Amino acid sequence: MLFSCLTARTKLIPIKPTFSVNPVVVFVVLLPRFRTAVFLLGTSCYFRWHNLNNMIQAGTVKFLQQLAKNNNKPWFDEHRDAYQAAKEDFEQFVTEVLAGLCKIDRAFEGQKAKDCIFRIFRDVRFSKDKTPYKAHFGAYFGRGGKKDFSPGYYLHLEPGGKTFAGGGLWEPEAAPLKALRQEIDYNFDEFAGIINDKKFKKLFPKINGEQLKTLPQGYTADNPAIEYLKLKSFTVGHAITDEDMTGKKFGAKVVEAYAVMQPFISFLRRATDDAA
Repeated sequence: MLFSCLTARTKLIPIKPTFSVNPVVVFVVLLPRFRTAVFLLGTSCYFRWHNLNNMIQAGTVKFLQQLAKNNNKPWFDEHRDAYQAAKEDFEQFVTEVLAGLCKIDRAFEGQKAKDCIFRIFRDVRFSKDKTPYKAHFGAYFGRGGKKDFSPGYYLHLEPGGKTFAGGGLWEPEAAPLKALRQEIDYNFDEFAGIINDKKFKKLFPKINGEQLKTLPQGYTADNPAIEYLKLKSFTVGHAITDEDMTGKKFGAKVVEAYAVMQPFISFLRRATDDAA
């Protein structure tokens, strides 16, 4: 049973959920050593608040730093144990992030870390850069995992001040891009309210994406949303320091960034979900 592993020191306290979920029973579980968990009976989505205060291990950072300096197969083969340890560390971290994302977005119920994490091996067949490995770990949290090209959340782990929590919609095809531009045009007050929110602006001061050099078809230069309508991608990113990456609150900070981003992602999804 779900609670068969809990000891006699465990206490179950029914509470009323403060977030939107299907009708379920919610318990706060007081575990030994002052750890707390929240379980939703009737759903596989559960939240482990204190466990989100996890970090990336120093060994993972060291491996990525060394890989950046020794990006070749002989070195990688000699350090496969270090790679395996770093890979497992990142997988555990992504598992915790997914647990937090369940609170924000029910679409992530049932997803596993392996569904979201990109391989470290580069496809060099058509690239001028023949280095065989990525010097970072990356994970995309889309509703269908890393192969889902709809709006979602992204985590990039790379030492040297290059780590960030981001998300959005990157280079959509013509139909969803057209639908998104129309949605922004029709509901620009709503869109502007989302991206100019104080919390959003603090973490994500700019909407990133290559812009058209000319006006998009059907829109004029005096359109109040024209700078956004010219975008080809709609992404945001929040930089994370190396110190934060190895700090105990790293997991919580990543999920908090995604929570602030959630209205932006929801707007993008609403605009593009029905686009052919």
